[in-house]
This record gives sequence, C-alpha cells and structure tokens, in this order.
Amino acid sequence: MLNATMPASRAPTEADPADDHALVRAAVAGNMAAYEQIYRRHSPRIYAVLWRLCGGHAARAEDALQDAFLQAWKALPGFRFDSSLATWLHRLGVNAALMELRASAHWQLTDAGEEGQDSLATLVAVDRCAGTTLDLERALETLPPRARAVLVLHDIEGWKHHEIAEQLQMAVGSSKAQLHRARGLLRARLGETA
Repeated sequence: MLNATMPASRAPTEADPADDHALVRAAVAGNMAAYEQIYRRHSPRIYAVLWRLCGGHAARAEDALQDAFLQAWKALPGFRFDSSLATWLHRLGVNAALMELRASAHWQLTDAGEEGQDSLATLVAVDRCAGTTLDLERALETLPPRARAVLVLHDIEGWKHHEIAEQLQMAVGSSKAQLHRARGLLRARLGETA
C-alpha cells in the first residue's frame, strides 16, 4: 500500500522467476548490468517492507536496503534457488532492518518489557482535523519499534510467530503479546473501539 509519505519511485514491480535465474547467472559471472537489473526489479517491494519496519524513516529503510543488497552481492555465488530470489532478497532486507532496529537505543527503551509499556502514555497524539482520519501507514509509524516489527512481519508479510521470535530474539509468547499490543494500539490510534 503506497501513500503520499512513501516515495512513488518505489512502487512495487513484478519479477519473472525464469528471468531471475538468468540474471543471477550473469551477475555471478561479473555482469554488473545484470545485478543492477536484479536490484531494480526487487528493491521496490523490499523497500516498502523496510520502510514500514523502520516506522516510515526513509533514510533508515534505504540504509537497510543497501545493506541487504550488499550482502546479496557477496552471497550471490552461493545462491542455489532453494527459495525464489525474491524471497531470499526479502529475507536479507528484513534481517538488515531488524539488525538496525535491534542496535538502536530507541528499540531498547520503548520495548523494555512492562516498563516500556508505560512509555506509551508519553507518545504524542497525532493531531486530527475534523472530518479526517489517521491513515494506517501513519498509525504504523507511531507504534513502538518492536511491536511495529511484529505486526508488519506477521500481519503484512505473513511470517509465523516462531519465525518472528527467532529473528527478533524473543519467545514465541512475546511475539504473540507484541502483536496483540500492536493491534490494540493501532485500533486506538485509528479511533476504533475494541
């Protein structure tokens, strides 16, 4: 879902898996144009996910995207198509974003457990003009990073709780609790009743 806050140049595109095989072989053989085509083909969808994971922070999402494609370039000779190229690149991108989020002090402060939930009361409410509602993308940006990551990975990307728990280094129960928390906060931010 694109809106006015996500750069339009990042509109998702479809990729042909058969073409991906040829592009990977060419890129591994040193064809930089082939790797550039892989980037152009897959970066928009990956960027959209990273943008959401990073709370709408374009610079953080771009950094994670570049990290992911740098890792992909290094690992591409070992890629065996056990999964689709899109899935593999997507996972690298998500991992890069999560690594950056885990390293940030904000992640640690807002998601420190029960104490972190108390800090939700200090979040600035988004000003709403009469007759308008807060859109989903903007509401996602206001969620604490850990809750946002679980919600994006589970509800938007379709990950299972055990996958999220492994990636975020938390218990499966914590993943479920964070998802419940994120959904509740979204409902509150969107003005819905539970």
